[in-house]
Amino acid sequence: MALSDSSIFSTGKRPTSSISMSEGEVFHEKQRLELCAIHALNNVLQERVFTKETADDICKRLAPQCVVNPHRSVLGTGNYDVNVIMAALQSRELAAVWWDKRRTVQSLCVSKVQGFILNVPSRVSLGIVSLPLRRRHWLAVRQVNGQYYNLDSKLKSPICIGGDAELCTFLSEQLSQDVAEMLLVVQREVEEDGSWLNSDDHKK
Repeated sequence: MALSDSSIFSTGKRPTSSISMSEGEVFHEKQRLELCAIHALNNVLQERVFTKETADDICKRLAPQCVVNPHRSVLGTGNYDVNVIMAALQSRELAAVWWDKRRTVQSLCVSKVQGFILNVPSRVSLGIVSLPLRRRHWLAVRQVNGQYYNLDSKLKSPICIGGDAELCTFLSEQLSQDVAEMLLVVQREVEEDGSWLNSDDHKK
């Protein structure tokens, strides 16, 4: 999906996207339509907070005068952009920090990061047929009970990544793709004081 997908507060209606609670208490919302940004947000927060309807409301607030909204798919199937994700996180008193890929992931202070939202290339499928096309896709990574999990909504269930060292390896591999990008989900005060970065790296 494009630097894609998100939404705001739940309306109380039960969405049709499926929820997996495998791997113990790990919340995992699965892919529906082009709603990967919504799924990534909910998965990184570990609860169903955002819906398509509230994401569309954010889009309208971001571009109230536009007939064709630039922050979502023209077809109305989702494909929300990074601005929607950032606005959604702000509504939860959180911030999205864009990761400069010129840094190594070892310079992250992972204890200050609530979760990660990555935008990566993803194969397009038509039913069981995989097409020779690549689109942009949002996915979440989050620590639950001391272990980090890949909470990609396209997965059948969460995949345990491991501890800090395995997380750094996973993130490095994802970011090695030319078009991959990463957002750090942090508390606002962490964004403001820059403590998501190891103190030694502030000096560089």
